[in-house]
Amino acid sequence: MPQIKSAIKRVKTNEKARDLNAGQKAAMRTAVKKFEAAHSAKADDAQSLYTQAIRSIDMAASKGLIHANKAARDKSRLTKLNQAN
Repeated sequence: MPQIKSAIKRVKTNEKARDLNAGQKAAMRTAVKKFEAAHSAKADDAQSLYTQAIRSIDMAASKGLIHANKAARDKSRLTKLNQAN
């Protein structure tokens, strides 16, 4: 544990940011999994879940949680899955 006041503040800030980032990343993964499950079950709300998954991927990429190339790759895979009915 740091002794210097500014370093103590930095530790607190980093922990808070890590918790927020982990939550947002988990929400993105959950949205993707919900869409994939709905698509495989041929559910009626698959299209709205697809939109939510794409949106969550975009948000994660814009916040720097995932790389832009990973976001593009994930969106491409979901779009391909969505179009293959």
